Amino acid sequence: MKKFIDLSVSLEEGITSDPDFMLPKINYHHHQDTAEEIMSFFPGLKKEDLPGGEGWAMETITVSTHNGTHMDAPYHYHSTMDNGNRAITIDEVPLEWCYGKGVKFDFRSFSDGYVVNVDDIKKELDRIEHTLSPLDIIFVNTSASGHYGKPDFLLKGCGIGKDATIYLLDQGIRLTGTDAWSWDAPFTHTAKKFKKTKDPCLIWEGHRAGMHKGYSHIEKLCNLEKLPDKGFLVSAFPFKIKNGSAGFVRVVAILDY
Repeated sequence: MKKFIDLSVSLEEGITSDPDFMLPKINYHHHQDTAEEIMSFFPGLKKEDLPGGEGWAMETITVSTHNGTHMDAPYHYHSTMDNGNRAITIDEVPLEWCYGKGVKFDFRSFSDGYVVNVDDIKKELDRIEHTLSPLDIIFVNTSASGHYGKPDFLLKGCGIGKDATIYLLDQGIRLTGTDAWSWDAPFTHTAKKFKKTKDPCLIWEGHRAGMHKGYSHIEKLCNLEKLPDKGFLVSAFPFKIKNGSAGFVRVVAILDY
């Protein structure tokens, strides 16, 4: 028997899911409003000829490719990857990155804005008694869990630092994910550190690790707390957008029971 756990949020408007400038907009076309659209294809058809006088339901959406649960392509982080090669776009992400054994790091105890380092990764691997294998898919459960759509969502969660990300990449990891808004620490917290240090290397450091070695990560996951630490499969194939920096993705964990 298989158990399927949906790790993707629903795309919706009217909630705190992204900064204001990139919030999605959804226009719902209801059955009672679209009869004329069907009638236009069939001359002589009358509204009363349709069941209940209804047309079809349809939605028109205005979105960023980074709305909802989505997968970032290496191109999102920088124009280059693998130390100087052209960064691949979402339609070029290898399919073998997107299906494989899942591993969950439970970092809910880390404070909002904390930047995870290599030692944190190693300690977590020791705790769950796991040795990384190439193409393991790593999910990070942060304190953002359960805050999606709430006013404080963009402030929640730890981030994964550059060195920690590179450590994973050097073990052959090519796909990671988080339930927070970003793989990096929330910008509000990073901005405070930057104000003190004036060090630009702090900004988006986990993303920029893709310049060292190309990888993808998934943002705005949900239900990670329902997963075991390991022993599950992940299916996460992104929507193909030509030359896109990201693509919407329905992420599903598959468990045997």
